[in-house]
Amino acid sequence: MARPVILSNGSMVVGLDEQGLVHDFYYPYVGLENLTTARSAHHKIGVWVNGKFSWVCSNTWRISVDFESNALISKVVMRNESLNIELVCTDTVVSNKNAFVRSIEVKNHSTEQREIRVFMHQVFQISRAGRADTALYEPEDVYILDYKGAVTLLIGGRHYDGRLFDQFAVGNYGVEGKEGTFKDAEDGELSGSAVEHAGVDSVIRFTQVVTPHGSFLFDYWVVASDSRQDAALIHLEYVQNGVSEDINKTRRHFNTWLNRSQLQRKNIAQELQASVTKSLLVIKAHIDKRGGIIASCDSSIYNYGRDYYSYVWPRDGAFVLWPLIRLDYTVEAKRFFTFCADILHKDGYLMHKYQPDKAIGSTWHPLLHGLKKELAIQEDETAVVLFMLGEYLDYTKDEEFIEQMYDTFIKPAADFMATFIDEQTHLPHASYDLWEEKFATHAYTTAVTYKALVVASSFADRFGFEEDYTNWKYSAERLQANNYIFFNDERNSYIKSVLLQENNEITYDNTLDVSSWYGMFTFEYETNKQRIVNGAKTIEQELLNSAPSGGVPRYENDNYFASVPKYKGNSWYVTTLWLAQYYVRSNKTEQASELIAWCLQHTSPSGMLSEQAHTETGASTGVSPLVWSHAELINTILDISDV
Repeated sequence: MARPVILSNGSMVVGLDEQGLVHDFYYPYVGLENLTTARSAHHKIGVWVNGKFSWVCSNTWRISVDFESNALISKVVMRNESLNIELVCTDTVVSNKNAFVRSIEVKNHSTEQREIRVFMHQVFQISRAGRADTALYEPEDVYILDYKGAVTLLIGGRHYDGRLFDQFAVGNYGVEGKEGTFKDAEDGELSGSAVEHAGVDSVIRFTQVVTPHGSFLFDYWVVASDSRQDAALIHLEYVQNGVSEDINKTRRHFNTWLNRSQLQRKNIAQELQASVTKSLLVIKAHIDKRGGIIASCDSSIYNYGRDYYSYVWPRDGAFVLWPLIRLDYTVEAKRFFTFCADILHKDGYLMHKYQPDKAIGSTWHPLLHGLKKELAIQEDETAVVLFMLGEYLDYTKDEEFIEQMYDTFIKPAADFMATFIDEQTHLPHASYDLWEEKFATHAYTTAVTYKALVVASSFADRFGFEEDYTNWKYSAERLQANNYIFFNDERNSYIKSVLLQENNEITYDNTLDVSSWYGMFTFEYETNKQRIVNGAKTIEQELLNSAPSGGVPRYENDNYFASVPKYKGNSWYVTTLWLAQYYVRSNKTEQASELIAWCLQHTSPSGMLSEQAHTETGASTGVSPLVWSHAELINTILDISDV
């Protein structure tokens, strides 16, 4: 369950799987729509040599998948010893065109001259049911067209000597008992069938006679557009010139983007620079040019669950912004904040999650608890965006932008938080926790809400809104005055939450949850520093390295992704790095470095951090990459570099 490479330009995303094959293809938004049949098959690559055929997804191939150190350009090496064949693919999504391109070198490791045929297969699902697409061959300009409605996908390719692909086939995929047109390639010849509709796939062939230990190169591309004419213009450009210049242009684009943070990264240890760069690229790949920040474009979780992670969670997006703000990536920050202002409910809160086109995403939060209507929100999501606006101002001094956000986001959000308070407890009214599971008044949510109100009151004071300043400051002080309720003296730790019942009794959830403690010190909600120290010790004793693979789970007895029952839960990189950040603040840099090293030891070969690590094996668990994990890694490295 992983995507070792994510390629993106802010409106098209291509995810390659562990075999270097296209498994996710998002367009026209980052994270929306996924135009592949992600629940069934990836796009295939096949090779025919002297009557023998093999798909690279078979177990006879040795494959490595990585991407360049300074650009979202992948390098995939596919080696088959029995065929004495090697394919080396250099791939990218072009920075200024909605085009996925692959430059493929085919190496003949045999001592004999041989005819080699390479088959490129593509299977898209443009219509939601996968039953109304059309694929056809266009003979004049020589390409395959796959289309439905406003989405056009054009597939083409050329040899380096200018020859185009020499055979093709179009047919049905996954309907009427048909496996797919890819089966047509397995005898080395394609039928030339020129059109089909419903569920469709297609294959094109490149043929070359190769000298002993020789090689040949060809280019392959998929262009996405809302019109056939526009796609054809890019196709004709590639037919004429190939894709190499666009690969180089994309390389320069990402080098320029990375250089923007060069000054801010000067104190980072050399051995950590590459990890920061790779994490920045992973983050960049998940940012839509219209402002949304996607949690993960890895769709493989859809095979095991009910939905993707390809949504904009305001909380994830805000945490992902934090290192970008610290590294002076202001364009991405301003777009995200504007996105949040656009989606803010008229009553001043953000919903559970959103699509990158700003539509409300799916949810599992009901509007009823008992017989009482409640909001289906996680209040911390609204609060953390407001908090991050404060971080943005601290780092950029951009008062003009903050002033623009005052009426559109700051005031409605702060007014909501200042009134969404239970009068009996003087704490936030119940909502869902940051782990999206429990409905209560949570320690973490209370802490970040307190800090958001402090930040909002400082904005009001700065811009001369005295009434707002007074109201929000008073609400923050009321929240802080009751922070004692979240500390469990018997256990020397913070509890997860409290819940005000209909009979006005308060029930307590004493679960040891890292987020409760993290919120106390990060958002300065706790006034008794010894409690924070004691809380850290309890986490060290009960959660840190509580499983053989190491790390820190979210909370005790966390069973998301079915942790082995005898352990307290799979470790999360986010919570492990939160503990590392505390160590940095406490001048325990050696312990912080150990946790950073633990995270880096558990990355994939291409440097991806997943959501979780398996309790016993340490294997990536959950989506990979999880962008939040990469953001916390950068934040922690920045923290330790500033000591």
